[in-house]
Amino acid sequence: MCNIIYYSFVLLLSVSVSGFPAVIKNTNETFPFCSRECWGAKPPTDTRFLNTPVPYVIIHHTAIPTACYTTDQCIQDMQSMQNFHNSINWGDIGYNFCVGSDGLAYEGRGWKVVGIHAGNANSQSVGICLIGDWRDDLPPEKQLSTTKSLIAQGVQLGVISSEYKLIGHNQAMATECPGAALFTYLSTWKHFHPGHVEFKPNPKNKKV
Repeated sequence: MCNIIYYSFVLLLSVSVSGFPAVIKNTNETFPFCSRECWGAKPPTDTRFLNTPVPYVIIHHTAIPTACYTTDQCIQDMQSMQNFHNSINWGDIGYNFCVGSDGLAYEGRGWKVVGIHAGNANSQSVGICLIGDWRDDLPPEKQLSTTKSLIAQGVQLGVISSEYKLIGHNQAMATECPGAALFTYLSTWKHFHPGHVEFKPNPKNKKV
């Protein structure tokens, strides 16, 4: 079993593979975190750096693979997604982070690197994918809670703007993602930004 660590927002305990604090202690809220080493990520070949703080957080779902309720299954899903994304020349898993129905946050490209998850929005956002198909059902509460904590950590680290806008993938591109049920729920979150958002291309960070 991989070494699961816990994030908080006060005490720095270790450093992640991306160079940011891997564990920070918050007396009110913690969440389990699985680094790239933890899930056995292959080395990336696309490492364009984000210009931070980013103004957007974009929420996704996978649809396939469906929800993973054990850490072993979520790790398999992370590896499967990275393999597929590498096969289409993305140079790594596309998302900055994923969150499983086991309640763990999984490090994708991490806080520093531009993802490939929402077209022109990539260089202006952190992409967080909730593993599963959330068209008809909501993710478990612990999956949603970890997602909120992960975003809060991004703000604390200065990677995400404190005035960030939260949107679904479907607000930036023509897609069902992040699923109708999840999207409706997201619309009740603080920082949710309604309506379509038009992102202009950034040639400096163009990959796909």
